[in-house]
Amino acid sequence: MRQTTTPDTGRHASPRLAAPLSGETFGALINLSGRRRFTSERVVLYAVLASLDHAKAIDKANEALELFLGAHLALVEGSDNLPGMFGNLLPSAYFGSMQGDKQVRDFAELARRTLDASAAKSAQAPALLEQLVQNATPLLATLNQLTQIYEDEAKRHTLTAQRHMTDLMGEIKTISKQARLVAVNAHIVAARAGDGGRDFAAAATELSDITRQMEDCVKQAIKHTTH
Repeated sequence: MRQTTTPDTGRHASPRLAAPLSGETFGALINLSGRRRFTSERVVLYAVLASLDHAKAIDKANEALELFLGAHLALVEGSDNLPGMFGNLLPSAYFGSMQGDKQVRDFAELARRTLDASAAKSAQAPALLEQLVQNATPLLATLNQLTQIYEDEAKRHTLTAQRHMTDLMGEIKTISKQARLVAVNAHIVAARAGDGGRDFAAAATELSDITRQMEDCVKQAIKHTTH
């Protein structure tokens, strides 16, 4: 039988935040957190079916357990594409008062023992299964809280990005107005210079066109940011 190992998450992985997290990364984190929820439910379901001698139930339970632990490991320790824990709320949720990491590891170990006992037709199998079913409810509550943290962090990230974009667009708009004023003054100087100011006038016209394009871009960016 394929053995499932519990990830060694006792060592607190350092965050991998070389750059701000993207919306795509937050989506992946939320999906992984959701995967832990439905795979834990599948583990319990197939463990129950295994106790009823359903064909391949133990294999399916072990597959679900592998996915469950893999998702947890990626969320806590990170991977090439994911940061692991970040901020203050997640480390506290996993290793603080919620003890989310311990709950996950304890559930995984209990599930492994239950499936091994069921495969061996051990007399301990029914008691282990009952304990697994009982532990599933508090585990799901914890997993739901963890998923909510990821969702809340994603919302904060979006709001922060929107505020940053709005501030940046405001700065660009200010620069554009200043450039337009320079272009107007340049046109006046070019007109006073007569024929000798033609090249200067052409440059001023080009600057005016650029500033109009900048202002149009700012309007479009602000429109998309606020919708």
